[in-house]
Amino acid sequence: MLSKNSLPVAVQADLIIQSKNTTDAQTQKIEIDFGNTHEAYKSKDNIELLRSLLVFKLCTFDFLVDKNKELMDLSKKVFGQRLFERLMKMTFYGQFVAGEDHNSIKPLIHKNQAFGVGSVLDYSVEEDLTQEEAEKKEMEQHYVSCCFLTLGVDHREKKYKAHRQFGDRRGGVVSARTYFYADEAKCDNQMETFLNCIKASGGASVDGFSAIKMTALGRPQFLLQFSEVLVKWRRFFNLLAAQQGKSGMDALEQKLELEQLKESLTQLGVGNKDDIENWFTGEKLGPSGTIDLLDWNSLINDRTSISNLLVIPNVETGQLEPLLRKFTVEEEKQMKRMLQRVDVLAKHAVENGVRLMVDAEQTYFQPAISRLTLEMQRIFNREKPIIFNTYQCYLKEAYDNVSVDMELSRREGWYFGAKLVRGAYMYQERSRAEEIGYEDPINPDYEATNRMYHKCLEFVLEEINHNRKANVMVASHNEDTVKFTLEKMNQMGLSPTENKVYFGQLLGMCDQISFPLGQAGFPVYKYVPYGPVNEVIPYLSRRALENRGFMKGSQRERSLLWKELKRRLLNGQILYKPVY
Repeated sequence: MLSKNSLPVAVQADLIIQSKNTTDAQTQKIEIDFGNTHEAYKSKDNIELLRSLLVFKLCTFDFLVDKNKELMDLSKKVFGQRLFERLMKMTFYGQFVAGEDHNSIKPLIHKNQAFGVGSVLDYSVEEDLTQEEAEKKEMEQHYVSCCFLTLGVDHREKKYKAHRQFGDRRGGVVSARTYFYADEAKCDNQMETFLNCIKASGGASVDGFSAIKMTALGRPQFLLQFSEVLVKWRRFFNLLAAQQGKSGMDALEQKLELEQLKESLTQLGVGNKDDIENWFTGEKLGPSGTIDLLDWNSLINDRTSISNLLVIPNVETGQLEPLLRKFTVEEEKQMKRMLQRVDVLAKHAVENGVRLMVDAEQTYFQPAISRLTLEMQRIFNREKPIIFNTYQCYLKEAYDNVSVDMELSRREGWYFGAKLVRGAYMYQERSRAEEIGYEDPINPDYEATNRMYHKCLEFVLEEINHNRKANVMVASHNEDTVKFTLEKMNQMGLSPTENKVYFGQLLGMCDQISFPLGQAGFPVYKYVPYGPVNEVIPYLSRRALENRGFMKGSQRERSLLWKELKRRLLNGQILYKPVY
């Protein structure tokens, strides 16, 4: 692991270029200096630099950040709507939001593109709910299932139940949007919003990205239930692995002896000997006499009739209980509509030449989200990477998740697409685990998360090196992580022109990373929010909260902005305008 100061500011990366007269690859050294303010800010005029300095400075004042929502409401009353919007566009809105609609964002997108930076479009309109309203909506969407379950025994684990004290899923979350279920019509409207975003991405840039959230497309209750099924099934595999003395290994290293596995399943009372024998008959499982986690998962994928009837032992109580409860007719319809919406979005992404990134969410939803994303990848990533799954590296199981999904893509021959992030729900996840009483899923500290991020990243880079079917988005504002990536690409001889390794940062943040990378030929993207001023206020509120910690922790971006402003003034560039 590299420490924060172990790499030089100027990082050398190998760019493999093809000579016009020969097919041999030549290596050209490129120095990327993240302290070179001329390169970092050449796309900004002086007014934009001053705005960045003002906004970042304001984000360091606790009172302004804590009361930002109230202060914006007060400003609207005092100045009136028109003046308020003008003030916002001169400050926070202008810094973090590209414009109000598809047309108004085009100039910024084209300017960034001219300086080597692409776009991930994100329509950032959010519901402005009170905490009480959010809790009410969250609990109401779980009500039908809870009523149904009172007719029998509720075997659900507490992690996968709704809890009123955590009903407002925005609590402790500043860097991710939250959707609350109202009805199917609203899910359709949110799908249309994503479709418009995909179309705008296709029309505004070449090889653009668009981002979606699964909780916007259906009842989150389904994601909770499906996640619990997947986690219980995996935990059952771990129990069987422990019986064969194979606990504590990496996920893919656990290979269960098939005959011993059949005996264990029979002894546990999961099924009779003939039934269990039939599960594996006709499946391409265990040709070597062993079953690994991917083989095990395929049982629940391919044999839905098995999963509907299957009982498995509860690890805590030892009692047999159903893996999956039956859905009502209405629940079945809602689940199908959710899957149909996902399918429509993926097809539109293909038609518009846009890649789709599925955002990660809370751990009680994420197993289901990842599985649905994998199903899309199996269908749409056959010829090139269209669908990207997001992996949160603050999770203890992040490496297992990446390695298992990667192996599935190898076996089935489709393109693996991953976006690596540190994670957005840490405080909420920790608080929920402690209060409700289950194991904290988060790595113990920031350094452990850094190690996990770099471990996952290096694993994907090695796969790219050996098999060009893997692709990764390094979504990070951490300069050391970007340097680490460039060093590894250098060592492996990975070319940025192959478009296998992408970099991503938020609009209005870390330009000193994004623009030097883009101008050196690396695929780099800004996450570009847009929407009407009044309707993106919740987004801007979260940006202010996120930037408080970011700006207090590092003075680097502000010092670089001051450095460039002084350089221009000394060189007589008072009216500097970007040329492109």
